[in-house]
Amino acid sequence: MDTLKKLLKQKATNLRIHSITSTSEAGSGHPTTCLSAADIVSALFFHAMRYDCTDAQNPNNDRFILSKGHAAPLLYAAYAEAGIIPVDDLATLRQIDSILEGHPTPRFDWTEVATGSLGQGLSLGLGMALNGKYLDKSNYRVYVLLGDGETAEGGVWEAAALASHYKLDNLIGIIDVNALGQSQRTMYAFDIDTYCQRFEAFGWQTIGIDGHDFNEILPALEKAKASTDKPTMIVAKTYKGKGVSFLENEDNWHGKAVEKGEQLDKALEELGPLHTDIPVQIQTPSPIDIKTSTPTACEPPKYAPDEEVATRGGYGIGLAKLGKANPNVVALDGDTKNSTYSEQFMESYPDRFFEMFIAEQNLVGAGIGLAKRGKIPYVSTFAAFLSRGYDQIRMSAISQANIKYAGSHCGVSIGEDGPSQMGLEDIAMFRAIPDGVVLYPSDAVAAERLVAEAAAHEGIVYIRTSRPKTAILYDATDSFPIGGCKIVKKSDNDKVTVVTAGVTLHEALKAHEILAAEGIAIRIIDLYSIKPIDAETLLAAAVETNDTIITVEDHYPEGGLGDAVLDAVATEGIRVHKLAVTGIPRSGKPDELLELHGISTNAIVQKVKDVV
Repeated sequence: MDTLKKLLKQKATNLRIHSITSTSEAGSGHPTTCLSAADIVSALFFHAMRYDCTDAQNPNNDRFILSKGHAAPLLYAAYAEAGIIPVDDLATLRQIDSILEGHPTPRFDWTEVATGSLGQGLSLGLGMALNGKYLDKSNYRVYVLLGDGETAEGGVWEAAALASHYKLDNLIGIIDVNALGQSQRTMYAFDIDTYCQRFEAFGWQTIGIDGHDFNEILPALEKAKASTDKPTMIVAKTYKGKGVSFLENEDNWHGKAVEKGEQLDKALEELGPLHTDIPVQIQTPSPIDIKTSTPTACEPPKYAPDEEVATRGGYGIGLAKLGKANPNVVALDGDTKNSTYSEQFMESYPDRFFEMFIAEQNLVGAGIGLAKRGKIPYVSTFAAFLSRGYDQIRMSAISQANIKYAGSHCGVSIGEDGPSQMGLEDIAMFRAIPDGVVLYPSDAVAAERLVAEAAAHEGIVYIRTSRPKTAILYDATDSFPIGGCKIVKKSDNDKVTVVTAGVTLHEALKAHEILAAEGIAIRIIDLYSIKPIDAETLLAAAVETNDTIITVEDHYPEGGLGDAVLDAVATEGIRVHKLAVTGIPRSGKPDELLELHGISTNAIVQKVKDVV
């Protein structure tokens, strides 16, 4: 054991040296937070963790998440010391053509999830731990290294509650309590007992240790690995800048590299020599057989022509059918499953459904974790409440996660529940996600088909569903490819093109009949795919209808369907008139609210007459 401790101590020294020199070479970074956690990372990477150094995606590798992502140089140093990347690559830290970014991203193969927006790592780890314990039934463990400052984030405590609820004994957190935040001392400084008591109150096993003493670090890790039915949080007291006298426990060093020259020389002299010939025995994981099967086609929609079904209902039915067709599909909900109708998936596949309760940040974060372990998660709640998890949604793009979001109860059409429940910003939110797909079905057939299309698409997809029951518009044989649209009404005499989706498509169809009776023909396009958008069809329709488009949407005008259409056609000289929800809505009946906010049948009729 003494030999092991000596080896790990020297590895920790190497990690500190690499962290100091790589950030100095870059001229920026966070070396002091790397130095505080070096002993912990040494014990993890070169003793406690099991992983295949030749295969980052080995399904039974222990997973490591650096929640305190600003300590990225320490992470890269650990992989260099493990022989996974060349030590010389550390000198490329933060360069434009380097995979070693300022905060971890999956551009580096061994980084499964992007971190750096603090407070998210524990949720990501929870998702991976759920997969290991309940889905793959493997014996890998998930280690999450947090900074003490980020425990002020509410998302940490959402994850803490759920990890205890699901008895995730394969989840081990370590808090690096160095007591120094970015601008001042952290909330609890070095009060290890308070951190322990807080996590104990959430049902965790906790272990307080000196994070620089291997006599305490190693037994703590063994105790954590032996836990049954409880996640473990190791609370480690450390010193920021450990090992360098002018950095150790000193203020105003956060995010500052040590300057080359005399300052760097002094730091390296104090740390001692770098030893590259330390024998390391990294334990490889035991083989595991993950059952795989080829997805099959979903059962087709089955609705009577005169039936009325909400698109949220079509989502639920489609998700259950998808669950049968693709065993990699899982579903998560935030205690809204009887409204989003994800409960239909739960009833059919309870082992693949995870209730996340009213904790949307963790709902999204856990979904990302599941996605990064090869599952296809469908994350659902009210569209309005997804805004609570928007930072996690944003980070899911940086993590390159294959995750699907579903937001129900969009727009003023939900009615009497009032504005707090109305998703009116969600299209704009998801249009802003790089490479994200935004889908907005107008009937239950389209909803079912788009659920399946989402699963076949690699990447982020958002499906927007509505509360009111609406007529069935499409045949069971109709297809809805991502990036397409449907021309619902068309004639050679159309004066203007109306582009819409969701409940307002049904309003537009009623407007079409009223206007036709008055001798005014209009073309109607169902823009079920808002992003990517079918610009070619929109332009062709506009050219044939006096270069004029009217858009109608149950969404605020900023960033919604109308802006998507405008972006697609504006350079071609097409005039776009937008009808959208303006002002703060109020409670009322859906028809009253559509009328009040100028997106009803009457509003469309009037706008067409004004334009024509």
